[in-house]
Amino acid sequence: MGDSGNSAQQPAPAAATTDTKAKGPWPAKTKPKVVEKKEVRILMLHGYTQSGPLFRAKTRAMEKLIAKALAPLNLVPVLFYPTAPNRLSPRDIPGYELPAGAASAEDVEDADAWAWFRRDDASGAYLLLEEGMRALAASMAEANSASSSSSSGEAEDGVEAASVSGEDKVIDGVIGFSQGGAVAAMLASALEADRGRIPRPHEGWVDALRKANRGRPLKFAVVYSGFYAPPHDLTWLYEPKVKTPTLHYFGSLDTVVDESRGQGLVERCEMPSVVVHPGGHYVPVNREWVMPVVGFVSKCVRED
Repeated sequence: MGDSGNSAQQPAPAAATTDTKAKGPWPAKTKPKVVEKKEVRILMLHGYTQSGPLFRAKTRAMEKLIAKALAPLNLVPVLFYPTAPNRLSPRDIPGYELPAGAASAEDVEDADAWAWFRRDDASGAYLLLEEGMRALAASMAEANSASSSSSSGEAEDGVEAASVSGEDKVIDGVIGFSQGGAVAAMLASALEADRGRIPRPHEGWVDALRKANRGRPLKFAVVYSGFYAPPHDLTWLYEPKVKTPTLHYFGSLDTVVDESRGQGLVERCEMPSVVVHPGGHYVPVNREWVMPVVGFVSKCVRED
């Protein structure tokens, strides 16, 4: 008779386990590497009779090329396109033709045309310059206090962008065309701390500009078809010479800005570089003519 009740129970064989994690040569997933992506904050100043939105439309291709070319250097351009405050009437626009049915310029609605200043034909003085510069200061202050969408912190290709703190945000440089190019050079000069004594009539707007950029000078200025300001009360902007690095573009077929005025600005800058393109009075936006801007901007920003 079997004594099964007193015999020891044998342990059941261990159940086979399955490792649900894939085994192979692949490394474990790691957190995206944080790379410091530095913003390059640039003011884009339109020309006489233009506006900020119009200037952006005309330079959109250049904006894209600059962003693409600076990306490998972990530089993120952030461009701001303010509009000048001084509205122009149709009669102020060179070559303006009245539309059919209009007897005079008064019969035409105000055009979307703006100026940073007006030149008085009789005296040569720059009218409304203070209004233009104070509006520019307000635009700079707004840009420096605004949050940026370029440093979102979202991972892309295993790299995470580091955010830029608000206190570090200042305008790094300026790109201007024609009248905007003249203003770009004035702005660079006015922000230089060692500019010396500012004439009393201009103290207010210079102080506003410096406060808007937290007392920081520009790192560069790119001037397309620009010129110097000849009025005697503005000579302090060029004496001593503008120390901010400048890149000047001129069109060999430009008939709008006299060559002597453009060259006069170059001669009033301490570190000018000059590029001549085979065109007229416009900003060339194809790759061949944008790449010098990329090299110039990256050099100025990285040397700082």
